[in-house]
Amino acid sequence: MTDPRQPTGSIMVVGAHAGDAENMAAATVLKHTRAGHAATIVHMTLGEAGHPTLAPDVYAEQRKKEVAESARLMDAKAIWLPYRDGELPASDEVKFQVCDLIRQEKPAIILTHWKGSFHKDHVATHEIVRDAVFCAALPAIKRDLAAHRVQGVYFPENWEDMEGWRADVYLDVTDVWQDYLSVLRSHEFIRGGISSFRYLDYYDALGTTRGCLGGFHKAVALMMQPGSWVRKLRHLPELEPTQA
Repeated sequence: MTDPRQPTGSIMVVGAHAGDAENMAAATVLKHTRAGHAATIVHMTLGEAGHPTLAPDVYAEQRKKEVAESARLMDAKAIWLPYRDGELPASDEVKFQVCDLIRQEKPAIILTHWKGSFHKDHVATHEIVRDAVFCAALPAIKRDLAAHRVQGVYFPENWEDMEGWRADVYLDVTDVWQDYLSVLRSHEFIRGGISSFRYLDYYDALGTTRGCLGGFHKAVALMMQPGSWVRKLRHLPELEPTQA
């Protein structure tokens, strides 16, 4: 018999580049892996074109090590796909590849990019995930694995994806905040020295701002599908701890 106290449901994050998933969703992942839920982090590309001095193939090897380490810190599984930074195609082939991953990992919820982004790979990822979730749920679409229906899709806050984005959920992540910062620091571009954008300062300050608005010490904000009410939660509803 299944133990009713055992957490059920897993979480999947799909990011356009290595580091995107961590920036926008690592605190949410940590909140739920610490409660016993499984998590899978999917990187559509390694973001290998973003280093000012290293060749893309050299930087790609560094990024693989970084995403492996950040996944370890989150107690999550890391998957990276073979698409090139800046050239991610929103094709049927890619959508079915993500569909297959959804059927394989069976997440209860998926976190991914909002479509209102100035980065083409982020927009492509949004479209890919949207269609992959649809295809994964349909038994009539025959693949190697059986259909799986995702219960919820959320769009975490990402500074590059803010056009039309809104905060629908304030999630209390106070208890995992220092672990979240450790995940961020596992990526060189977030620590500083590659990009002129102050990623670490931005997301640390954002946690304080969202905490003020949500009534917590530290919080993250997520967007739901249009028409939803603002909610202030300690866990996402699909992953609420089961009471003994």
